[in-house]
Amino acid sequence: MPELPEVEGVVQALKPKMEGRTIQQVQLSEVIRFSFGEGKQCIIKQAEPDAFEMSLTQMTITKIERRAKYIFFHMRKENVPYVLVSHLGMTGAWFVVNSPEEINEAKFQKHIHATFKMADGGFLIYSDIRRFGELRFLEKIEDHAPLTKMAPEPFDEIACDYFIAQSKLPKYEKKSVKEVIMDGQVISGCGNIYATEALFAQKIHPARKMNRISEKRKRALFEAVVTVLRQSINAGGSTISDYRNINGEAGSMQNRLQMYGKKMCPVCDTPTSQMTIGGRTSVFCPNCQH
Repeated sequence: MPELPEVEGVVQALKPKMEGRTIQQVQLSEVIRFSFGEGKQCIIKQAEPDAFEMSLTQMTITKIERRAKYIFFHMRKENVPYVLVSHLGMTGAWFVVNSPEEINEAKFQKHIHATFKMADGGFLIYSDIRRFGELRFLEKIEDHAPLTKMAPEPFDEIACDYFIAQSKLPKYEKKSVKEVIMDGQVISGCGNIYATEALFAQKIHPARKMNRISEKRKRALFEAVVTVLRQSINAGGSTISDYRNINGEAGSMQNRLQMYGKKMCPVCDTPTSQMTIGGRTSVFCPNCQH
């Protein structure tokens, strides 16, 4: 699942190519139309397909930014501001192409679900193999409450103190550290991959309870999260299976991961162990992490 670094890579690639451009026409796939309102996995949220297509037509994209794992497409039409919120889910991907046929990988071309034809030519395309992503059209971000409850960006000055304060709340203090640092209301943008890496870097067992970790060690853990997120941004993100940037290129951070997906500990050569925490598989070294 794309985490903060992967989403940041998408945003930085989209900005110079899409800001200032106007959408001429929007077309959703028949799969989306069929799944809407049928209890099936549907990417489009809070708007019927016809209304979504009509609303986005003639919108000018004024600014694109990342917030945690979300992409915000700020837009205007007739001088009224709107925002299209995108979450990539597990397999979502954006492509900027002259024609849909330019998307090289068949699995992404087969699962195109939203095609935005641009007024000056070319297309912005959203593809999603498993359809766990979201496209949510809003008048303002505050119209979707979960977006207002996210923790500060991990690179903000206040983010570490915020993390410490949240970790001491009754609802978090007896939870496992892995589960807590993957909670977007505690640390923004840190998912399974980078939580695994940060915990290994600090030799902390993923199931250790928050109230059994000193504040000094919590701060060191937070800094480890920030470090691995920055490293991954610089490496273009991690491509474990289906992450691609807007040019269809994979990231390289997966080649630098120390613990995620590993069978042996790179430090002590002990076979790694696995356990399920917060619904996600957690890999750790039973010798190094305590």
